[in-house]
Order: sequence, then structure tokens, then C-alpha cells
Amino acid sequence: MRWPASAAALAVTATSTAPPESTQQAIGYPSLFLLVLTGALVPVVPTGALVSSAAVVAFHQTAPFSLALVFVTASLAAFLGDAALYWLGRRGMRSRNGSRWLEAIRARAPAERAAQARGRLAEHGVAVLVLSRLVPAGRIPVMLACLMAEWPLRRFVRGNLPACLAWAATYQVIGILGGSLFEEPWEGVVVAVGLTVAISAMPGVVRRLR
Repeated sequence: MRWPASAAALAVTATSTAPPESTQQAIGYPSLFLLVLTGALVPVVPTGALVSSAAVVAFHQTAPFSLALVFVTASLAAFLGDAALYWLGRRGMRSRNGSRWLEAIRARAPAERAAQARGRLAEHGVAVLVLSRLVPAGRIPVMLACLMAEWPLRRFVRGNLPACLAWAATYQVIGILGGSLFEEPWEGVVVAVGLTVAISAMPGVVRRLR
């Protein structure tokens, strides 16, 4: 019977064929960037859960700058995606026939929430834009309020930069907390995703209770 030797050989083979951290990073960071960028343009991708999961994996890696790269990648992708969506919305506002991007923004911003966002934006300015990225489902109504207030792209970009930085930092902290609780990365990913899903669902639950 040579089962122990065969099992040991399989374990060694599996370990040797596992992709190194450098390969994982080469694939993971571009994927994270594209997914967060897509989620900013088309708000159906759970970008917060992606950032938290990436932070869990980075927490368990030995590379010294893994967490910093996750933060830079996520915040840059969110910033560029928001800027592109706002630019497309402004084009729709200036066009007589509108645009499908502007209609998509309006469709995801109920009239009541959009009116509230316009009032808060007029009262508090850029601070509302910063907070909108931290509140689940708060980004699109505030972006529509900025469009209705005819904010130029430059003004929106200046306010949106700290918003994206705060957003990336918040969800990365969630991932770090989840990763620090468990030895296996997948366990931390499950916890981080569960937390982000619970946070995202909270506003809907509150509205239904009301």
C-alpha cells in the first residue's frame, strides 16, 4: 500500500501548482478595478462587498502594500466611474432628447428621495456628496440632485474625491475586521460579504417598517 506516499505527493503537487501572490495580485487588482468601475456606471454590482472581500484576501497576504493597493484601486475606480457617469448625465441634461444614461439615473432615484437630496445639497453642499457614498443607495439621488442643480463637472469631481476615498476606506475596514477574525481567508470573505449585504439592505428594511 502506497497511499500515504501518493497523498503526500498530491499535496506537494497542489501546493506547487497554486498561483503565487504575485500572480494573484496581477489578476486581482485589474479585476477589482474593472468591477468597481462597472459598478459605479451600472449600480447593480455589489462594489462594497468586492472591496471588503479584496481587503480580506490582502490582509492574509505577506506583501507589505497589499492593503494600500486595494484602497488605491477601489477608490480610483469608484472616482473614475462616478465622474464618467456624471459627465454622461450632464450630456443628457443638455440634450433635447435626453439620454439613456440620464434616464437610468432618474430611474434609480425615486422622486421623494431626489427631492430630499436636492434640499440637503442646497443646505449643506459638498458634505452631502461625501456622505452619499457612505449611505446605501444614497449616491444616485445625490448625483441627480447635483445634475438638477447644474453643478459643473469640476465641482462634482472635487466633492466626489473625498467621498470615494471615505467609501473605499470604510469597506476596507469591514474587510480587515472580517479577515482578522479567522485564519482562513474564505471565512473572512463570508463575514465581510454578509456585513456589506446587511448594511446595504438596512435602508430598505427601515422604509418598510415605516
